Amino acid sequence: MNPRARRLSIRIDARAGEAVLVAPSERKLGDVIAFARTKADWMRQRLEERVKGQPLEPGEIIPLFGRDTRLVATGGAGAARLIDGPEGPVIQSGGEGEAFARRVENLIKRLARQVLVERTEHHLQTLGQRPVRVSIADTKSRWGSCSPHNRSIRYSWRVIMAPPAVADYLAAHEVAHLVHADHSPAYWSVVQRLVGDHRPFRKWLREHGAALHAVGR
Repeated sequence: MNPRARRLSIRIDARAGEAVLVAPSERKLGDVIAFARTKADWMRQRLEERVKGQPLEPGEIIPLFGRDTRLVATGGAGAARLIDGPEGPVIQSGGEGEAFARRVENLIKRLARQVLVERTEHHLQTLGQRPVRVSIADTKSRWGSCSPHNRSIRYSWRVIMAPPAVADYLAAHEVAHLVHADHSPAYWSVVQRLVGDHRPFRKWLREHGAALHAVGR
C-alpha cells in the first residue's frame, strides 16, 4: 500500500525477480489483486526477460562510466584500482572469490561517492542551496532519494556505471527536490535548468537500469 499512489499499478522489480503491486489504500487491495490477475501473462513474460546476474569475477566485463570495463586478477591482496589499458579501461584487483568481488565493489562505491558528491555540490551552488549530507547505498527501487527536512541525499552507487551525463542528471534530480519536494511542472523546470532536457537520461535508466542492478549478483 502506498497512500501517495493515485492509481493501481504493477512494477517489475528486476533485481528481486518479483512483481510489486501498488494500491493507494487497503480498500483497493482487492482491486489490485484482480488487476494483477488480468496481467498475469505480462508479468510472467517481464520476469522471464529480466537480466541475469553478472558476478564480479576476473574476466567479466562490466559497465563503468558508461564504458565496458574488464576485471583482471593481479594475485596477492592489493586493493582494486582503475587503469586505462591498451584496449580500454581495466579494474585490476587482488584477492580471490568473494574477496576479489568485495575489492572491486568497494572501488566502484568510492568512485560513485567521489563523482556524486562533486556533482551534488555543483548543482547546489547553481541553485544557491546550502550543503547536504550525501550517502551511498544499494537501493532496490530508487536511484536516489532526497530528504529536504534534514538536508540529506542518498544515491545508489550503481548509477556510476551509467554514462556520466546520467549520473549528473540523478544528482540534479535529487538536488531539485530541495526546491520542490514533488514532481510538479515547477520541479521539472528546476531539473531542466540544471541539465537541460532530462528525458533522455530518464529513458536510459528505464532501459538499462536492470543491467546495472544485475552487476555483482
